[in-house]
Amino acid sequence: MSLPAQEGVKIKPIPPNPLPYDLLLRHGHLLDDRNHIDGLRDIAIKDGKVAAVAAHLDPAKALKTIDVKGLYVTPGLIDLHTHVFTGTGERGSYAGDLSVYPDGFTFRNGVTTIVDAGSSGWKNFDDFKAKIIDRSKTRVLAELNIVGSGMRGPLFENNIDDMDGQLTGEKAKQFPGVIVGIKSAHFTGPEWKPYDQAVIAGNIANLPVMIDYGVRRIERPLIELVSTHLRPGDIYTHCFSGLRGEQNPVTGLASESLLVMRKRGIYCDVGHGGGSFSWTVAAPIVRSGYLPDSISTDLHVDSMNSSMKDILNVADKFLALGETIPQVIAQMTSHPAHEIEQEQLGNLSVGSMADVAVLSVERGNFGFVDMYDTKMMGTRKLVCELTVRNGKVVYDLNGISSDMWNATKHSSDDRLARHWTTFNERPFGATHGRLFPQSTPVGQPAPAK
Repeated sequence: MSLPAQEGVKIKPIPPNPLPYDLLLRHGHLLDDRNHIDGLRDIAIKDGKVAAVAAHLDPAKALKTIDVKGLYVTPGLIDLHTHVFTGTGERGSYAGDLSVYPDGFTFRNGVTTIVDAGSSGWKNFDDFKAKIIDRSKTRVLAELNIVGSGMRGPLFENNIDDMDGQLTGEKAKQFPGVIVGIKSAHFTGPEWKPYDQAVIAGNIANLPVMIDYGVRRIERPLIELVSTHLRPGDIYTHCFSGLRGEQNPVTGLASESLLVMRKRGIYCDVGHGGGSFSWTVAAPIVRSGYLPDSISTDLHVDSMNSSMKDILNVADKFLALGETIPQVIAQMTSHPAHEIEQEQLGNLSVGSMADVAVLSVERGNFGFVDMYDTKMMGTRKLVCELTVRNGKVVYDLNGISSDMWNATKHSSDDRLARHWTTFNERPFGATHGRLFPQSTPVGQPAPAK
């Protein structure tokens, strides 16, 4: 996604790339749950789309080739639960200072798509779209809060008079493919209205509903919510918090509510956050075989600096609980894409959007912390090495896409670099340097002096 140039600044058009591919990722271990691929594959990209996937692709056909041997190559990760409606100046609000700008927290973790989980409602979604969605390089989707004013604190979120399923649903229909769900969150009252109005909105816009069940109330037990109020295809987030009846108090395993959710096809989303993941809840439930459908962060200014940290740290916790790397990758790619009915995302099928994460696995002794500041030790940690968004490198931890500083020639024609990277292959002023007096394609004689 390119950003508009400053007024009066002209950007030279990129000369066309005559080769079949712009970018080739070679020798990586591809994990693509949607296409049932778990093995060595090369991935070729052209014009922002996946052009070819095969065991061996010819590097001579690519403008730029990156060797990712020993690394996992996955679809760009999807974070199903975040809060990024910032920039309003409102204190103590997820439609303000508690949210974060997405681009600083996505690409460095392999995330190319996020879903803002209800920070805005029908009254302020346009402001959110203008401030964040339209300006971000990250693909930002949204769940619309059933509260018209959005997630602005208890005075707003407990106002049942501002919960209108009809107006919310109609607003959602105006932005298909951008608004991908309806959200109810943080409600402390005894009424069913927030959840029933959210379902009304979901039915009008044909969208799933995500529920953060707020404060536990005996008047609206979780079992009743998932048995009679929610629909198959809706999403229950914070499913390992243990705060609202997710755990059987006798056995420590999944409660009847979680079992009913699975039976009815209601999705279990992690939504880790700063206060919604407990080892004493997650460990017995996950080890018994009840796995989350999706791994998400509930990213905001508090969670990212406390126990949650980032989506890969959350995934590491499920590795520590016994899940496999292919399982956690599926829970961050094809599964969330399916939950929000955006099946074009979360896969690397030929013709799909070229959003890619390249991950390494560090081995050692690592401590992973929960909401109660207790830790479990693990031996594996996922690290993002490279992120490709819309066919171009947007993050590169160790410079695997870069030439050595003292190389005497480029590994690709730097005049065409904008086909495959967002970075400057030649820094400003380097055109006058000793090593690169003039752009010379690899394999071609230097121009006559």
